Amino acid sequence: MTETAEHPTIPLDTSRRPPSAMAHDARAFADTMTARRSVREFAPDPVPEGVIEAAVRAAASAPSGANLQPWRFVVVTDPERRRRLRAAAEAEEREFYAHRAPAEWLDMIAPIGTDWHKPFLEIAPVVIVIFEVHQGPRTPKPYYVKESVGIAVGLLIAALHHAGLATLVHTPSPMRFLNEVCDRPPEERPYLVMPVGYPAAGVRVPDLTRKPLEEVMIRC
Repeated sequence: MTETAEHPTIPLDTSRRPPSAMAHDARAFADTMTARRSVREFAPDPVPEGVIEAAVRAAASAPSGANLQPWRFVVVTDPERRRRLRAAAEAEEREFYAHRAPAEWLDMIAPIGTDWHKPFLEIAPVVIVIFEVHQGPRTPKPYYVKESVGIAVGLLIAALHHAGLATLVHTPSPMRFLNEVCDRPPEERPYLVMPVGYPAAGVRVPDLTRKPLEEVMIRC
């Protein structure tokens, strides 16, 4: 990249690591992430100081269209606000499961055992609400918003799991109530809700399997 006065550059650290160390670390990271599971039962124990901030900092390092970083991470820890969030989410979800959810979707999620009850939104000590930031009075028009925010959320999930915390990706439908609960302006659009904390003692998760590598990876 050519440097100009308008667009300065910095050197990139291009030092190469030994191939054996690269392969070892890649396998170790894959093993760590393969052990990750979504959790719906949380312990109320507080999260160690600084962990959420570090995880969000990692998420905010994600690439984004034109480097506009169109995301907002609202960290909800106030018990009353978490109670309001749960009540509003369950109201929407109750209607969704009863009247709007397609039958094939309900059949698909039956093994997971999820329904309109969302106690984890109140029990988990931290709930992170992720918003897409669109054009507004103080924000420029962003590009590739959903792609950019999706990458950031992936990094957030990985960072929290790497730190030893459990997470769940929750997408109530519709989600506009989150703007009111989180006091966010209309140009910020809810993307998803993520309760975070330690898993409850003795928690069990569905016996699910992931597709083998040869089914999801193709060389050409």
